[in-house]
Amino acid sequence: MDFRTRNKVTPNFNMSSMTDVVFLLLIFFMIASTLAKNLNTIDVKLPQAKGKSENRVNISVSIDSRNRFYIDGELVSRNDVKEILIAKLSKSSKRVIILRSDNKVPINEIVYVMDIANKNSIKVVLAVKEK
Repeated sequence: MDFRTRNKVTPNFNMSSMTDVVFLLLIFFMIASTLAKNLNTIDVKLPQAKGKSENRVNISVSIDSRNRFYIDGELVSRNDVKEILIAKLSKSSKRVIILRSDNKVPINEIVYVMDIANKNSIKVVLAVKEK
């Protein structure tokens, strides 16, 4: 007498459906990241508390509590900020400025400098105080 069952369970797993799902997720994230880069936004990078220091020559723009503008420590008028920035950055290979402002400065003064940077393809690094 043969007591073996006719229906045998095979322990094989078909990976084709899993690879389809992973492939679709990969395509979704590739398209989403491409669309996120094409937005018309101002690129602002905040420094981290535990970062490495690099010897780069950067131009700093400072705004004090009396809304006076300084470029590399020199007092300049608000109307001359654009011309001086463009002149200084034309000599530099990296188009990066460090924006330092007092916490009492109105936001429209900060946006003024960031707008100049955005229109001239200049990257802005916003300097913040470590907590």
